Amino acid sequence: MNPLISIITVTYNAEPTIERTLQSVEQQTYPHIEHIIIDGCSTDHTLSHVQRYVERNGEKSHLIRVVREPDNGLYDAMNKGIQQATGDYLVFLNAGDKLHEPTTIEQIVDKMKWKNDRARSTSFRGSLGWSRNYAVVYGETDWVDDKGNFLRHRRLQAPEKLTSKSFLQGMLVCHQSFYVRTDIAKRTPYNLAYRYSADYDWCIRIMQRAEKRRLRFLNTGLILTDYLSEGLTTKNHRRSLVERLRLMAHHYGWPSALAAHLWFVVRAVIKR
Repeated sequence: MNPLISIITVTYNAEPTIERTLQSVEQQTYPHIEHIIIDGCSTDHTLSHVQRYVERNGEKSHLIRVVREPDNGLYDAMNKGIQQATGDYLVFLNAGDKLHEPTTIEQIVDKMKWKNDRARSTSFRGSLGWSRNYAVVYGETDWVDDKGNFLRHRRLQAPEKLTSKSFLQGMLVCHQSFYVRTDIAKRTPYNLAYRYSADYDWCIRIMQRAEKRRLRFLNTGLILTDYLSEGLTTKNHRRSLVERLRLMAHHYGWPSALAAHLWFVVRAVIKR
């Protein structure tokens, strides 16, 4: 039995970009996909695109679940997506983002050498069972513009060996290229106290929880995601940096956080 991959897409008035994301999932060669769409009551034609997507895929093997209800912002909607997920792994692919290739999920599953231990594990019910499969599977990211055109490779590169301390150097793995075992994710919701950088905090806490159980992380060595560069954090860059400094201090201590941000400034000047 192959693993089920839950892809969670959060939308609100995403009409200009949602179709690219839907087509990206639709074109995947890997059949065992659950696509969860959490819409915060869009007032444009986002759901018209979603409905056509559902109709197109009526005879295909991947599952589609649509939830339309008000939420308290992006990260609240992501928490709803986590609770809806029934797959073995989950990943977030928001409107405008796309999987890098039609074979991306197939390649990921091939790399992870997944072992079907559901008979002994209750991972899909949100409890940390016996499973020793990788806690996190990750890779690289390309940036694209609002039309899906390639802009550049992401400046921060995924480390060969990822640990919870790696993110002291910044968010080295893009959130959309960070696949998490669903049992771990269900026990680690986003902290809604953070407005811009809750994904950064979430990834660190996911890794910390996994490390306590001595679970492994897998670098696929692949480009996994084409990421739309104008996301919430990108549009509020300065505020997100301040929030990230607070998060770094919380996880790593103020001396390390301040030293890291000083290096970020120096690095930015050098690269000019």
